[in-house]
Amino acid sequence: MVTKRFLAAVLMVLPFLLSAQELTVNEARFCKGDDPVWSAFAYDDHAWLKVSFDQPWEELGLDQVNGLGWYRLHMVIPSSLKKGKVSAILLDLGAIDDSDETWVNGHSVGKTGTFPEDPGGYSSEWGKRRYYVVDPGWVRWDQENVIAVRVYNYGDPGGFYRGPIRIIKPSLKDFATLSLVAEAGGYKAVLATSVKTAGPLQITVEDVLTGARESSKTQKVNLAAWKEKQLSCPLAPQKRLKVTYADPRFEEVLEAEVCAPYILTPPAPATPRYNGPLVFGVRPGSPVIFRLAFSGDKPMEYAVEGLPEGVILDPEKGVLSGSCAVAGDYPLVFVARNAKGETRAEFTLKVGDQIALTPPMGWNSWNCWALSVSQEKVMASAAALINRGLADYGYAYMNIDDAWEADERTPDGRIQANEKFPDMKGLGDWLHANGLKFGIYSSPGDHTCGGYLGSLDHERLDAEVWNSWGVDYLKYDWCGYSKVFEAGRDKSEAAYIRPYLKMQQFLREQPRDIFYSLCQYGWGRVWEWGAFIDANSWRTSHDINDTWESLYVTGFERQPGLHPYAGPGHWNDPDMLIVGKVGWSSSLRDSRLTPDEQYTHISLWSLLAANMLIGCDIAQIDDFTFNLLCNNEVNAVNQDILGHQAHQDVVEDGMQIWSRDLYDGSYAVGIFNLNEASVPVRLDGALAKIGLGADSVRDLWRQKEIPAGAEYVIPPHGVLYVKVRPSGQADSR
Repeated sequence: MVTKRFLAAVLMVLPFLLSAQELTVNEARFCKGDDPVWSAFAYDDHAWLKVSFDQPWEELGLDQVNGLGWYRLHMVIPSSLKKGKVSAILLDLGAIDDSDETWVNGHSVGKTGTFPEDPGGYSSEWGKRRYYVVDPGWVRWDQENVIAVRVYNYGDPGGFYRGPIRIIKPSLKDFATLSLVAEAGGYKAVLATSVKTAGPLQITVEDVLTGARESSKTQKVNLAAWKEKQLSCPLAPQKRLKVTYADPRFEEVLEAEVCAPYILTPPAPATPRYNGPLVFGVRPGSPVIFRLAFSGDKPMEYAVEGLPEGVILDPEKGVLSGSCAVAGDYPLVFVARNAKGETRAEFTLKVGDQIALTPPMGWNSWNCWALSVSQEKVMASAAALINRGLADYGYAYMNIDDAWEADERTPDGRIQANEKFPDMKGLGDWLHANGLKFGIYSSPGDHTCGGYLGSLDHERLDAEVWNSWGVDYLKYDWCGYSKVFEAGRDKSEAAYIRPYLKMQQFLREQPRDIFYSLCQYGWGRVWEWGAFIDANSWRTSHDINDTWESLYVTGFERQPGLHPYAGPGHWNDPDMLIVGKVGWSSSLRDSRLTPDEQYTHISLWSLLAANMLIGCDIAQIDDFTFNLLCNNEVNAVNQDILGHQAHQDVVEDGMQIWSRDLYDGSYAVGIFNLNEASVPVRLDGALAKIGLGADSVRDLWRQKEIPAGAEYVIPPHGVLYVKVRPSGQADSR
């Protein structure tokens, strides 16, 4: 049975067929009644009523709406439609009330619905669009052709009245879809069609890492119009499933593929390895909160050489705290030791006016818990961040989103937490003791997106309360301010700036550094003024969700051209990460992105120098998601101290190339395949398009050198992510 999902998709897409050649007709001759000879090419219909296809029967002067009537269309079909392989012509009649039979030059091409004389009697298919495939041998090329349509109508309106019909040189994609839908143990291949089709459906399984074919089978399919063929396809870990369907009448082949989660990132060594940023900024006198990000076997002991006065180290936890009153750059050496060895890492503590010298890495509660967030869940997520090992890769911010606020303020106007957060000060102290940072959420309006209290007219008091709790990050969401903005006459850029500038004034009055994140969806071209009001990041698009469509729009449509506005201290923010178990509620599920799409997601955010805020439940992170989030070489691109965001260099044939230059003279390059099928790419040819030749190319996900002169197959919605050292340049890694 054809699913509603398929019907909706076809009815939406088919009116916008991609075929380059088509012929439209908006007039015909019409006669009430019924006679089988009216289907013949030679029948003389010159006395029939001339009608257009935007008039229902009751507008044609008919005495009786119900019953039978015929349309005959005369048209010359040019032989130019025969260019290339043409084994069929597609006739698009639109929708008809209620049932029809159709002939082309006397040859029956299709029927939709049933007539009173049919077995079982009349049945209506008025909402179904008519697509009939016509044998080109029945067409009189470059001559007059007659399309005869017998219509039965019951109840008004009736007949054709929804616009012109079309004759099209079709593609298989014009009337059929092939998709893979997740089910228990693998996927279900679904072939659906709006016309009769027959051909081979081939199913292939490959190893993701080697590309070796492991199995292949072909099944013959013969489908009537508006039917589906479903076939279960088991899929084991690290295997890729490819499905193709071919109708011999057409050149095009339908393709769909998906893979099980596959891990590219090699395991971290047992010896200590530093995975964090190379620099950290703090203002003079502000609290220093920094956790040394070393992976490796635990327990581990830590030491730091060159600490300035006032900054101390917890040698067991590897946490820096205290404060430094004197501005300056302090070169430090981090030392980590375990039973397997010792590692030293150079680092710079910059005490000055600028914070957020690299994009923030951490977690936000919204994409998993949404309004069901609680202190217990935040602490469990923070504990998992440490115990699962994500803190060993630089993830440090633990940000509470909406729904922490009480219904009322105190009598003196101070914001307070609701019953789900019994001890905000205690939560902040516990996070800081473990080297993690504490984030909070509010709105410049009187209420937040979730209907909780906002900061309007209480900005100073709220900033003071957050300081007393130890807050290190504020996400300030426009949401509730919309009614203030709409009520005012001023719609200028200044009106967008005003509420954010007001809060920043009070944040800077606090004796601690508070990362300032503007969440206003890119309105008012925030990237042009965000840095000038001392914001540390700003959203560049609407909220993201875990679909390819959302990821595509957010990443590939909204981010091009924004690279000049990002840099140390201020970053473009395309929103939180959508990998792992998400759900925006107390009920969580796996991300709907395919594994290939998740590699694309993290690669692009790494290139964009974007905020890397995990949106899933950290306690439920599986090995695949950990691999995505904890590749030290991918994260190093995001945290590169030069701070140059990638720019979009190439857009052609569904492929995009993005690149950014790095502080060591190399380049990070992402080659993205946005097509629905795999695409082979010769790497040196792709790099030449952006002016790069390479002696050394490193696959960042696999963490190994690869030949630039080889061809690589990039899966649909997938990426080849490399680090390129231009020809003749020494390796300083």
